[in-house]
Amino acid sequence: MRIGEPRLWLILLMTMALVHEARAGAMQVTPVLIDSIGQAAATITLRNAGDYPLDAQVRVFRWSQDGGADRLEPTDVVVASPPLVTLRPNTDYAVRLVHQGPMPARGEESYRVLIDELPNAQNRVNGVALLVRQSIPVFFSARERDDAQVTWRLEKADGALVGVNAGDRRLRVADLKLNDDRGARVAGGPGLRGYVLGHSTVRWTFPRAGIDRLRGHVLAAFTSESGPTHATVATKPPP
Repeated sequence: MRIGEPRLWLILLMTMALVHEARAGAMQVTPVLIDSIGQAAATITLRNAGDYPLDAQVRVFRWSQDGGADRLEPTDVVVASPPLVTLRPNTDYAVRLVHQGPMPARGEESYRVLIDELPNAQNRVNGVALLVRQSIPVFFSARERDDAQVTWRLEKADGALVGVNAGDRRLRVADLKLNDDRGARVAGGPGLRGYVLGHSTVRWTFPRAGIDRLRGHVLAAFTSESGPTHATVATKPPP
C-alpha cells in the first residue's frame, strides 16, 4: 500500500514530535575533553536539561590504538565516582575521575569515559528506548611530555592515510583533506576524524577514486587543537 505525500509528511512530523518529546530529558556533559597535567583527579559535570529524572552510568576504559584502529579496554587505574547517578531535572551533578595508579613519570595516558543514559519508562517511544551515549576523551599526563611528532604516508593500494606519532602527546585531527601540487583534492569528511595517540599509529581510508587522482607532492590539511595545520605526506612507505 502506497502512502500519499500529505499523509507521509504527517507521519514524519508526528514521529519527529515523539522523538523530540522523548529526548527532552537528554543529558548534557561538560567538558567534552579532559587534559589533566600532573593531577591525579578531574571532574566532569552531568546535567539533565529535561523534565523527568534519568539514570546514567559512567564507565572508564583505557584507550589505545592497535593495528591503526582505536581499542578500548576495561581498566581500574582510573575510576569514576559515582559510577551510577540519578539526574533530577535541571540539576548539575559532578562526577570525579580519579587516577588510582602511579602517575606517569613522563608522557601521556589516554582513556575514554562512556556515559550512558539508562532505559526507563520516560525515554521509551512505542516500546523502543531512545538513549544517549557520550564518549569523552580523557588524558592524564606528566608535566614533562613531548609534543606530537606525526609523520604521514599514503598507501595508495589500500586508499589509506597512515599517521605515526613518535611523540608523547596526542594529535587531534578534524576536517581532514588531502591535496597535491596540481590542485587535485580528496576530502575525508567534515568534523572530527579522530586522534593519533602518543606512540601510536592510525589508518584512515579515503575513496580510491580520489586517492588515485593525487600525484607528486601531497599535503594533509586538517584542524588540530592548535588550529589549521598542514603536513607533508610521503607517497611511499619509508625504508
